[in-house]
Amino acid sequence: MYIPLLYFLRQVSFAEGRSSGGESLWALPLGALAVVVRNMFGPLVMPGEFGLSRWISGLVDIVGLPALFPLMVCGALVMLRVFPRDVDYAGFALLWLVPLAAIRSIGNSPPTPIPLIIVPLLWSAQALGISFFIDGMVKNPRGYIVFFATLGIAALPIAAVTSWWAFFSHQTWLGVLLLLVSITPAAISMVVNSRQEAMTSERGDRNYVQILDL
Repeated sequence: MYIPLLYFLRQVSFAEGRSSGGESLWALPLGALAVVVRNMFGPLVMPGEFGLSRWISGLVDIVGLPALFPLMVCGALVMLRVFPRDVDYAGFALLWLVPLAAIRSIGNSPPTPIPLIIVPLLWSAQALGISFFIDGMVKNPRGYIVFFATLGIAALPIAAVTSWWAFFSHQTWLGVLLLLVSITPAAISMVVNSRQEAMTSERGDRNYVQILDL
């Protein structure tokens, strides 16, 4: 289960660039509650074999909505002013997904790579990538940035679900290609955040040295 590992790595690496992060801890019990409700009612869409109905099932029940719903909940709490505007969307979504990932890994018998590896990877890609686009709009709400960020938010779940569908349909090369497309925004966000954290740390060290010189 690399989702909790990814969460803690982000908390350690980017702690100074965010608010305290206490808001994200609400995601863990909320995610567990979502798993209970999901198991009570079952899948929302009955999947078909390999066609459009299978893709819609992946969007609603497997790859898309499970990663998008915590981001929507976090956004709603920001709009209601329960959370601050600079809340860690990605951290909230990652913690929300921990109970779901645990249940899916336990229930996957015999173990297969698609639900154990591909699906959690696509969840993480959406959580980090969409959060990256949201942060871009919040920090720099210029027209063209909002346009491209909105386009990325809309396209990322489509690419992720289609990647899962391609792997499920044994179209491995298409699945790998779309998987790489899906994780690209997440990878960029990790690089950008690490550079910002390094610059912040360097600036703090410089200020500290200046204080000592005084």
